[in-house]
Amino acid sequence: MVRRPVQTFIEYLVTERTYTVIFLLILATAALAVGGKNLYFRGDYKVFFEEGYGPLEDFREMERVFIKNDNVAILLVPSEGNVLDKDMLELVHAYTEEAWKIPYSSRVDSLVNFQNTYSEYDDLVVENLVDDPEMLDEETLARVRKTALSELALHNSILPEDASVTLINVTLQFPDVEDITASVVEVQEYVNNLTEQFRAQYPDVQFYHTGIIPLNYSFALEGQRDVMTLVPAMIVLTIILLTVMLRSFWAMVATMVVLTVSVLATMGLGGWLGYYLSPGTINVPIVILSIGVADCVHMVASMQYGQSRYGMKRKEAIKYALELNWMPIFITSTTTSIGLSTLVLSESPVFADFGVLAAVGVMTAYLFSVTLFPAILCLVPIKVINAEEGKSVFMSQFAEWIIKYQKPLVYIGIPVVLGISYLATHNEVNDVATEYFSDTTDFRKAVMKQEQEMSGMQSVDWALYTDKEGEINSPEFIKLVSDFSDWLRDQPEVDNVRTISDTYKKLNMNMHDDDPEWYAIPESREMAAQYLLLYEMSLPYGLDLNNQINIDKSATRIAIILENLGSGEMVDFENRARAWLTERNQDIRVSAASPGLMFAHISEKNMNSMLLSAFIALILISLILVLALKSVRLGAISLLPNLAPAAVGFGIWSLISGEINLGLSIVTSLTLGIIVDDTVHFLSKYKHAREEGNNAADAIRYSFVSVGRALIITTVVLTLGFSLFIFSSFRLNSDMGSATALIFIMALIIDFLILPALLLWVDRDKPNVGDNSATPTSKGEHA
Repeated sequence: MVRRPVQTFIEYLVTERTYTVIFLLILATAALAVGGKNLYFRGDYKVFFEEGYGPLEDFREMERVFIKNDNVAILLVPSEGNVLDKDMLELVHAYTEEAWKIPYSSRVDSLVNFQNTYSEYDDLVVENLVDDPEMLDEETLARVRKTALSELALHNSILPEDASVTLINVTLQFPDVEDITASVVEVQEYVNNLTEQFRAQYPDVQFYHTGIIPLNYSFALEGQRDVMTLVPAMIVLTIILLTVMLRSFWAMVATMVVLTVSVLATMGLGGWLGYYLSPGTINVPIVILSIGVADCVHMVASMQYGQSRYGMKRKEAIKYALELNWMPIFITSTTTSIGLSTLVLSESPVFADFGVLAAVGVMTAYLFSVTLFPAILCLVPIKVINAEEGKSVFMSQFAEWIIKYQKPLVYIGIPVVLGISYLATHNEVNDVATEYFSDTTDFRKAVMKQEQEMSGMQSVDWALYTDKEGEINSPEFIKLVSDFSDWLRDQPEVDNVRTISDTYKKLNMNMHDDDPEWYAIPESREMAAQYLLLYEMSLPYGLDLNNQINIDKSATRIAIILENLGSGEMVDFENRARAWLTERNQDIRVSAASPGLMFAHISEKNMNSMLLSAFIALILISLILVLALKSVRLGAISLLPNLAPAAVGFGIWSLISGEINLGLSIVTSLTLGIIVDDTVHFLSKYKHAREEGNNAADAIRYSFVSVGRALIITTVVLTLGFSLFIFSSFRLNSDMGSATALIFIMALIIDFLILPALLLWVDRDKPNVGDNSATPTSKGEHA
């Protein structure tokens, strides 16, 4: 029996103040939507990390002590010959000169301006490897080739062994502000235009852009593309599905109005509260659209059922639909919001913000679906569906099949579920930051080309802090750095090591008339300091050693280029290197940092956080179901259809991919609250039929006839809605969409096959009362 206050509200809404309610709700939506002007898009990778996150703080300290490493790298690939030919050197020289004009550019490193050192008449000469390519004769060109191919600093960072390609690396210093997205876009668009100019002059050379700036640019670009393509696609898809399934134009229009105001109100509220758009939060509108549709479908289906089954007038049918659905929809909206809200436990603020905004959006959609939606339905004609009996025949036949084969479904179905679920343990957490984008994006193509021709784009910088001024000139310290660098070069995943110890050794050799026997660490601190000072005074503007040593000479940074490793491999490499350093010196403070390393650590930690959040969500949702169903037994039974879809889905995922990235780590918490929708509606109808005196078999028949069609519709909408993410070029979104859609399908299969068979098995000893029609006398029989 619906409580009097609810009946009073429904009467007020439907018959007395329909226009007033619509006006007030639209007014409230407008006030909230104005907050949308405060929303802005942040596309840099740092949005994935919260303030105080250890690896991020290590990275920032390294940027403060040395210089920032934000960069854009231009990869030049000639169609024939190699980059040590005169024509290619002219191109590299010209691009290098122009690269200094890139906004925020502070340093340009290339093959031609590599600072070559040698001895001449007992003096140290420091000069560009190539000053003027046009003046190169064959003898000079041969010397350039020999030097370039023998330099450790150039190997696999600027030039591969076969000299088939070369890299021009531009380091940038952005203003010290939180949001650098506008600056990133400015730089990348400038580089794009510059590259186009050179591409026109050198049609036989391929140009690619890699580095942190193209990575950030891709986050921003692909994220905004998703907004411009996936959201409109979701709207079109929703319109088509609603029109086809509900067969009512006005029901579709009313639903779209509710979905639109739900999105506007939610995103506007987010703007008022200081949220911003990111690669995670841009997905919130699609989640609201997908889940909000389910609320409206249940309302329209019940209204049409009341009209066709009982001959109700429009407003009477709307009241019937409201009385029947406000509580089940509230329960499913609440459980969905709980599942999404637990994402605040995520290690990444991007997913925490997504969870909060999506949870708010789900409850906003619920409020509009039980207020604005019925108010609009009061004003528009809704087509009466007379084909419900045909639908019921199919559901009745399906229910009979379930009842007939209940034992095989339990005895075979549950072991199959357990077996596939076990496969989920074969998944491995593996995030490769350079593979966050599809193979069709310019950034991913560039990364793959660089990896194919020369080296990976991943890096890890190691900082060694002595806290003693001038200590880097100590021969003991230089030896530690040299030994560590040699160990790094022996590691299979390392492509290049750039270290100050190589500079000391070469300077020592230069100061001894370029005798290779003297390629060694200087014998004293004073000699090392003198060599370094002489070298620094000879370096041109913009090519100093601030990227390797700090001002008071108390710390050094070792830059390492790695293969494009997964998160597990990256963390393993860091642990091995840290163990090597700790074993040999415990007096020096050591830190490792890079964007790739930050993503590697957060992937590992986020999986643990999401397992905790899923467990908390399961506890809370189970308690709500027990209270809603007023049955501990049904609450316990509901655990299977609530847990199994995610377990089975990830079991299948282990066969498809076997890798869990940052986006997939939130899927269980995301889907847990949503799939409860099917379970709640099925079990509530089953319980209602049992309370009306029907046996288990008749209750199953009634559940399928009354709620089966609505569950199929909502599952189709949810599955297709989240499947749109598959078309995202951002892999975290596409993988999340694929896995989520798969779990929704599994949820419907389990709810339609195993749940009813399990209910029949649990209630098998109950006496058989009633007949096969199993139609309770109450009108509260459809949702």
